[in-house]
Amino acid sequence: MSCLLIHGGFFSESDQSHDTKIAKQNALKEIAKKSFEFLKNNSAEETVVFAVSLLEDDELFNAGTGSQIQSDGKIRMSASLMNGKTQKFSGVINIENVRHPIEVAQILMKEDDRVLGGNGAKKYATENGFEDFSTEIPQRRKEYQEKLKNGGKGTVGCVALDKDGNLAAATSTGGKGFELAGRISDSATVAGNYANSFCAVSCTGVGEDIVSNATAAKIVTRVTDGMTIKNAFEKTFSELAEIDGFAGAIGVDKNGNMFHQESYPKMVFASFDGERMTVFE
Repeated sequence: MSCLLIHGGFFSESDQSHDTKIAKQNALKEIAKKSFEFLKNNSAEETVVFAVSLLEDDELFNAGTGSQIQSDGKIRMSASLMNGKTQKFSGVINIENVRHPIEVAQILMKEDDRVLGGNGAKKYATENGFEDFSTEIPQRRKEYQEKLKNGGKGTVGCVALDKDGNLAAATSTGGKGFELAGRISDSATVAGNYANSFCAVSCTGVGEDIVSNATAAKIVTRVTDGMTIKNAFEKTFSELAEIDGFAGAIGVDKNGNMFHQESYPKMVFASFDGERMTVFE
């Protein structure tokens, strides 16, 4: 049974309009449908990259185009990919001026050195045909200039189970906005993005909290050790609550059981298995 979940970070009712909420629901539905159609004839790894690249292209979400601007006025993005079957993880950290960080992470899968940061990541992207691309939009520049934090906890991600029973997870972020230059998020670590042959998980929220809790890796490990995906999520989020952590996560296990949880409202997400579409409310 093929299925997938996607997330688009958190929705803050205090600083985003009802119209924006509807727009995000519609965008997630459309991306989930397109990604499921892609999943029918492609692997879980290929599909999570496809889905995340669509999310990176949508200015509603904080990844790729529309990424947040850091305290020094620059945009630095991070993304990672993990294949549950091969157990390979690849990622880019604080990469600048590329349209799809997740696609750079995908190309890195073939390398021995599979996680690159900063200038090295950008140099590798250029050498592999990725053109310079500014992901800044006027809204983000305005927010930066006015020192506003519009949500500040945005990330996008996808987990998928393909027709052959393989799992994969992909996550991409444009940062939390106005962070110290050089700050590293959870998105290109196994705390924020992890998969094996039993379960795949992608996280969003405050990167420091997710890393402290090792959220994605914990959930996947617990499912591997025999917990149901529901119990694995609930146990891990109970530990996150002990540090008042701010996070959300999506996951799918090898049997097609999908689950999501958040520590605070409201993570935006959509799931689809070809028949049932579920979208955040």
